[in-house]
Amino acid sequence: MAEVLHHDNHGHDDHHHDDTDITVFGFWTYLMSDLVLFGTLFIAFAVLSSHVPVGTPTAKDLFGESLGFVLTETFALLISSVTFGFAVLAAYKKDVAKVLTWLGVTWVFGAIFIGMELYEFNHLVHAGHGPSVSAFLSAFFTLVGTHGIHVTSGLVWMIVLMVQIKKYGLTIPNMRRLACLSLFWHFLDIVWICVFSVVYLMGVL
Repeated sequence: MAEVLHHDNHGHDDHHHDDTDITVFGFWTYLMSDLVLFGTLFIAFAVLSSHVPVGTPTAKDLFGESLGFVLTETFALLISSVTFGFAVLAAYKKDVAKVLTWLGVTWVFGAIFIGMELYEFNHLVHAGHGPSVSAFLSAFFTLVGTHGIHVTSGLVWMIVLMVQIKKYGLTIPNMRRLACLSLFWHFLDIVWICVFSVVYLMGVL
């Protein structure tokens, strides 16, 4: 009976271990579907930004003076990607304290990014450039706002993961969650680089 139980537990552990690869593959599939979503929003923005109605602001009018602000916002998110990498390296070394520290630093930079984005949205709306002014502005708020919602979701996920790691340590499920969140976070960084280049930089130039 003991041998049977040992065999069953061993089989369960193997199955549990195999779930990591399956989960990560499934998460990659989700990211690809998210890529389609963002691709659609980019196409809509590109079309609508080239047909701005007369009397409404263009990208150059809106972002010409705030490009430095958005660049600072961009650096905050890029730095958070680097600090997340440090958290993953610490996880490979099974250093729980450093994982939590680097995740905390990552969260702070991510929160700074969201705070700056909300400030920009608030400034535009109060200046009379809300999403209802033109199709171009609707596309802008939708694209940038969708990315912001993703980053906010990542921040909530990060808090939950930090609590789980602090409580249970770097278990296989937590390592799997960390791997998936790492993919998600780096994906959002890549998307934001595209947003900065297409929406802000090309808009101003």
